[in-house]
Amino acid sequence: MLVLMALSVPVAVAMALPALVGVIYVLDPNVLAASIDSIFVNHAASYPLVTIPLFVLMGEILYESGLTAKLYDAVRVWFGRVRGGLAFSSIGASAMFAASSGSSVATTSTMGVVASKEMLNAKYDQRLISGAIVAGGGLGILIPPSTIMIVYGTIAEESIGKLLIAGLVPGILLALLLMVTVAVIVAIRPSFGPGGDPATYAEKFRSITPIFAIGILFVLVVGAMYSGFASPTESAAVGVAGAIIIAAVRRSLSLANLLSAVARAVRTTGFIFAIILGSFMLNYLLAITRIANNLASFISGIAAPTAVIFAAIVVLYLILGAFMDAFAMVVITVPIMLPIVDALNLDPIWFGVIVVLMVEMALITPPVGMNNFILHGVAPQLKLGNIMKGAVVFCIPILATVVLLYIFPEIALFLPSRM
Repeated sequence: MLVLMALSVPVAVAMALPALVGVIYVLDPNVLAASIDSIFVNHAASYPLVTIPLFVLMGEILYESGLTAKLYDAVRVWFGRVRGGLAFSSIGASAMFAASSGSSVATTSTMGVVASKEMLNAKYDQRLISGAIVAGGGLGILIPPSTIMIVYGTIAEESIGKLLIAGLVPGILLALLLMVTVAVIVAIRPSFGPGGDPATYAEKFRSITPIFAIGILFVLVVGAMYSGFASPTESAAVGVAGAIIIAAVRRSLSLANLLSAVARAVRTTGFIFAIILGSFMLNYLLAITRIANNLASFISGIAAPTAVIFAAIVVLYLILGAFMDAFAMVVITVPIMLPIVDALNLDPIWFGVIVVLMVEMALITPPVGMNNFILHGVAPQLKLGNIMKGAVVFCIPILATVVLLYIFPEIALFLPSRM
């Protein structure tokens, strides 16, 4: 599997092909057809997975409406005058866009286009610009809705609603820690983020409209899940309807824009589903060979504190994240890690948040961090070397969030426990 990935074979094929060969070797060729039918067809028809295309479509519609670009302008008006204010604005706008997107790629590319120009014109250092954008983009997979959370919940067979809600407080906490990182950087190096021109109160209050619209949509989607009024799939459908209404009220959604949003959502969904189905075949092989269970029994028998084993898991994700696709990292490691998590008596909902945080770090960790290359693609004036340097600094607040969650798991579990 790893060899195929290194040869640039599509991730879904690289996972499914060795698994198919493994099933034939362990069982029998005659079993393979029944296995494919039960695994691929049944899982592809899973009702909770409908949540993924709906949330992806919601984000695409809001992107086509131009509302996401307005978010940055709105936050910039409030914070642009302070030192490092445009970097604060990028992180704040990323957090709000994450509440309507669920995609790190979409958040990074949108903020990369809008925020990089503003900060370059204001003479910000490229490393600060890059770090703020790629790290802020990672919030797209932590703050609900989150496609990675849905994938984790499907594989782990945990409540998707609870997982999505579990990412809310850690997402806000991480956004604040990212802003603290910016504040520390500009305090040490003032030239990295000079202050801008102040805005009038009239300009500030006029800028609230897009924030208000996203806020209403977020409350509708997340509030419906938290209260139990709607399932995650139903909440996602409400989100799509709300996005269409917002775009219609703003008169910024034509038939051509809507079709473009649907086309991109279909492509993204196909990519995600291919990986998920490939992973289920791999999970089936792990189940019939009991590799994951035997590994869990071995690790649980090691005379080492839980904290040491957890630290080893974090280090493993750091290593994998530097070289592996984010979705692949989740679908490959989660079936192996879950028996270990269970043996250590750790909460699987809490562990889902940890996994997403490690994926978020993988998205910005050199040499393969996807967000870094996305930013370089949409803002080629930013040198890739500077992007990598800026990204490494912003790994610190992500690790700090992981440590805080280990010490205080209620940060992630408080809200889901009251749903």
